[in-house]
Amino acid sequence: MHIIARDNGAGLSRDLVILTRTLAQADFEVTVSAIGAGGLRRSATLLRRRAQRWWRRWRGAPAQGRFDVNLMDERIRPEYLPLARRNVLLPHPEWFAEQDRPWLGALDAVFAKTRHAVPIFSALGCATRFVGFTSFDRELPAVARSATFFHLGGRSPNKGTQVLVDAWLQAPHWPTLTLVQRAPLRLPAQLPANLRCVRDYLDDDTLQRLQNEHLFHLCPSETEGFGHHLVEGLSVGAITLATDAPPMNEMVTPERGVLVPWARRGSQRLATTYFVEPAAISAGVEHLLALDQAQCAQLRANARAWWLANDAAFGQRLRGAIAELASNAAAPAAGAPH
Repeated sequence: MHIIARDNGAGLSRDLVILTRTLAQADFEVTVSAIGAGGLRRSATLLRRRAQRWWRRWRGAPAQGRFDVNLMDERIRPEYLPLARRNVLLPHPEWFAEQDRPWLGALDAVFAKTRHAVPIFSALGCATRFVGFTSFDRELPAVARSATFFHLGGRSPNKGTQVLVDAWLQAPHWPTLTLVQRAPLRLPAQLPANLRCVRDYLDDDTLQRLQNEHLFHLCPSETEGFGHHLVEGLSVGAITLATDAPPMNEMVTPERGVLVPWARRGSQRLATTYFVEPAAISAGVEHLLALDQAQCAQLRANARAWWLANDAAFGQRLRGAIAELASNAAAPAAGAPH
């Protein structure tokens, strides 16, 4: 197995670790090409150079690569196609690059991380199969929880951070909201006492502790390729608020969180975006604050149980999808672009 993805210090870096771990646990031999701002790791650089030499000679001949399967996360990397007998994309519809569209015909399969993505790529003529995905387990059971709010936006512009700011500016009586967000925001010169905005880089231990210290996680995303911040919140047993739209409502349901309605739609590449208004955030927060101890305990238990079940199911689905792909010996090798 050959995993190919950009090592971006955010979600894709998490993907690399998760895919490597999951495949290694299933006894696959795994090689990683991690493409980062500083270039490729040495081993990946050698692979890329070899791939580029093969690419110049490749004109649709049957692949004789050193790998059984390339797993390409988010982007199709044409120069790597000859390295494997089978080529698979794990896409994020909201970041699907138009320059990748001609290469869809070179794929043997698309493994969808969400059910929402299945019809999107099936409509493009891809053999698409739902495999789902998982997140890191961020639970620290010994950390005490307080009835405060947490939002992990990171560097993403799609996490609905601004609507949380706008809602909190209208509600100085609410408990403290801690925002971790480095994307641009419209902020007043003086933040209210109940709004803390962390703009600096946090080491992972500090971030994990923050995820566990807050009972409520707010994730009104406009769109998600998967949603690590949503699913990591579920892993710690937080009570998570999310947008009632796909694919966010695949992960967060009324049995394990709180959904808020969207007010308008837009689009981002292949994805539909869903925008929540401050009034919906206000209603959702008031609902969270009104939960009694037993309701909170049940939602937290359901969230943790779902994370455990989904984590195990992802490994099973991924192994099954790869086994089916490998057993289909009659399938044609990847061809030239349309």
